[in-house]
Amino acid sequence: MDDIHYLPAHRLLDKLQSGELTSERLTRLFLDRIQQRNPAINAVVHLDTERALKEAAEADRKRAAGEPLGPLHGLPLTLKDTWEVAGLITTAGAPALREYTPHQNADVAQRLQDAGAIILGKTNVPLFASDLQTYNKVYGFTRNPYNPDRTPGGSSGGGAAALASGLTPLEVGSDVGGSIRTPAHFCGVFGHKPTRDIVSMRGHIPGPPGSQTRPDLAEGGPMARCSQDLELLLRVVAGPRASDGRSWRLDLEPTSLSNLSEARVAHWFEDPLCPIDTELKSGYQHLASELERRGALVAKAQHPLLKLEHITPTYFNLLGSLMSPSFKPAQRRQMKWLGHLAPWLKYLGPVTHGIGEYGRGATQPVHQWAVWNETREKMRHQIEALFDEFDVLLTPVTPTAAIAHDHSQPLFKRRIKVDGQERSYMDQMCWIALATLLGLPATSVPVGRTREGLPFNVQVIGAPGKDLTTLRFGQLLEQEGLAGFSPPAER
Repeated sequence: MDDIHYLPAHRLLDKLQSGELTSERLTRLFLDRIQQRNPAINAVVHLDTERALKEAAEADRKRAAGEPLGPLHGLPLTLKDTWEVAGLITTAGAPALREYTPHQNADVAQRLQDAGAIILGKTNVPLFASDLQTYNKVYGFTRNPYNPDRTPGGSSGGGAAALASGLTPLEVGSDVGGSIRTPAHFCGVFGHKPTRDIVSMRGHIPGPPGSQTRPDLAEGGPMARCSQDLELLLRVVAGPRASDGRSWRLDLEPTSLSNLSEARVAHWFEDPLCPIDTELKSGYQHLASELERRGALVAKAQHPLLKLEHITPTYFNLLGSLMSPSFKPAQRRQMKWLGHLAPWLKYLGPVTHGIGEYGRGATQPVHQWAVWNETREKMRHQIEALFDEFDVLLTPVTPTAAIAHDHSQPLFKRRIKVDGQERSYMDQMCWIALATLLGLPATSVPVGRTREGLPFNVQVIGAPGKDLTTLRFGQLLEQEGLAGFSPPAER
């Protein structure tokens, strides 16, 4: 059973259903795996072993008794340490929450448990999920399983590293700045940022514990080692909050794709304002050629919104508004200063302009936010024209594969290297901005390895509500051997 840790979740569920495995046995196998492999990467930061084994035994009893079972019945998994789980320490990487133990589940955690899943423990995150790397003063930093000198990404980096290391079959991440898509990209696993508002964020930190408000831009979504598992998990966690369930039900549009030859594929791999590594660009172009060879309609995307200079100012402005309640007075003064510079910073590139708009967004009055919000909604309407012609849009996730650990402060002064040239650390938020800003479904799919052996993903974006189309496209890439998870070497 050495390879059981890497079996897809749906295969494990089949084994549980057939009786080949018991939930208690499977739970012990994952707990043992965590004990053996986790110290090298520090992905799982808190375990609830006793409760997990007790729930596994109860799951086996229910199955034997013929009681009704949920779609994840008896399956152990981990959960990002931003989702509140009743009775389980939830820190969001913050020293102030080191001992915080919620009394109520986040809606996502409740849906998992209602589906029969067993939550083994929590995976590591940056402080309040606010970085593209995963480290904090409570649990330390998480290493990339493919190269410990590299980050697994953030903020769902612990979850992505745990999946890549065979410590868990499924995870639920959260994403406002690429926090599902980027860790999936850095760790060679699958991640899906859903259409906006279809997954409840109640019980997610941030906001503060006990918040009922739905945060702008932020979405929760599944992470796995194959696209089929993404769909399985999305169907569990998506849907209305309990009170909203009186007025609406989730009914995602079915996909029409049954093979790649039917797919209409647009791609946007280059933008002069945020270049990507040549090695990744070559990998994406090869993917496009292979799709065309298999009969897909493939074309370079042509749409006025597909320019980062149009997208990033609005994205960063609304992101600044989202983050502003957490700022201290000194930070607020700094943001106001940046906001005053925004009109001039636009001449220095989209990221620098974006930082200025971030500052303006953090301090602007609500009537100005309303103007930016309307700009966003007009863009959301305009992008529909692209998806009238194409099923999916392929883009990079970030400019590079996994970057080296860099915990220097302030974050805005960090640099990454793209083809040997220094670029802003915030370039890593450019390519994810379109889907986040417009609330589009976006699936991060592993499609290659660099010469150094680091995985990289492509971002598959769809029209609002077309989650099952982007997920199906990922499944078709796997079936054709153009994508898929490949485990890291054991160290």
